[in-house]
Amino acid sequence: MKKLIILISILIASVISGVVWWENGKRPPDPTSEKSVIFVVKKGDGVREIANNLKEKGLIRSRIIFFLLIKQFGLDKDIQAGDFRLSPKMTTEEIALNLTHGTLDIWVTIPEGKRAEEIAEVLKKEIPTYNDSWQNILMINEGYLFPDTYLIPKNADIEMVLNQLRGNFEQKYSTLNILNAKLNQKEIVILASLIEREAITDEEKPIIAGILMNRLNAGMALQVDATIQYAKGKNASNNKWWEPVTTEEYKSVLSNYNTYINIGLPPGPISNPGLEALRAAANPSDTNYLYYLHDKNKTIRYARTLTEHNENIKIFGL
Repeated sequence: MKKLIILISILIASVISGVVWWENGKRPPDPTSEKSVIFVVKKGDGVREIANNLKEKGLIRSRIIFFLLIKQFGLDKDIQAGDFRLSPKMTTEEIALNLTHGTLDIWVTIPEGKRAEEIAEVLKKEIPTYNDSWQNILMINEGYLFPDTYLIPKNADIEMVLNQLRGNFEQKYSTLNILNAKLNQKEIVILASLIEREAITDEEKPIIAGILMNRLNAGMALQVDATIQYAKGKNASNNKWWEPVTTEEYKSVLSNYNTYINIGLPPGPISNPGLEALRAAANPSDTNYLYYLHDKNKTIRYARTLTEHNENIKIFGL
């Protein structure tokens, strides 16, 4: 009987201790605090990583209790990426619930190779303050809207957005080795924009750059389909960009961007290239190839002469 009483006493003490630990762990770290902290949840952050970051910022008392609360409320998939204004005077429950709404900024991803109008469509969907005047400003900055994932304030204006995108471009461009580049910055960006639309893999980009430079040096037309796609714009019938080019359009699309009927680089970028395309344009591969194509399996096929190129077309059924 005495052992049973002792066992029950230990059990009760453990329960009381657990309740005290649980309730104490949910309390604010500093109930009298008047300060607030901007807490950032990055895309892909897991609950444990978020808990560790909250603890390091002094916003929760216990990582374990935060983790258990998230599981208890089923909030795992409700936590948003973004930044949040939090305070040490908030309870752990308030912190957990706050992370599911009320983000101050929005994560926006700009994919590589998109044209300015496509970026405008992304921003229109994601940023509440977007208005139609943004598109023209973005178009003026075609080629310099660096593709990346950005944390953009909900109340951003176009100047704020442009500063982020162009600022990122300038930073990335500064990392390029341009000491031996044969093109100036504008020309590098234009060439990179072609490469970004033409290449499928990063490995192809320097070789395609070398081929296009060979054509430029030989006074050949670049004959890049993507330039005609850019000139054509959006297909009104299906609301799509970058529609396939027909044989007739090689000559019928009358635009300075049509590199089948105009020699040299187009007058401006046709897309917004990423770092690998910029790197390839600044440092093209030294190659004897003059032609390339992608077969039905998206494998690139190179050729030194037009005869070889036409043979590739026959072999791969294009």
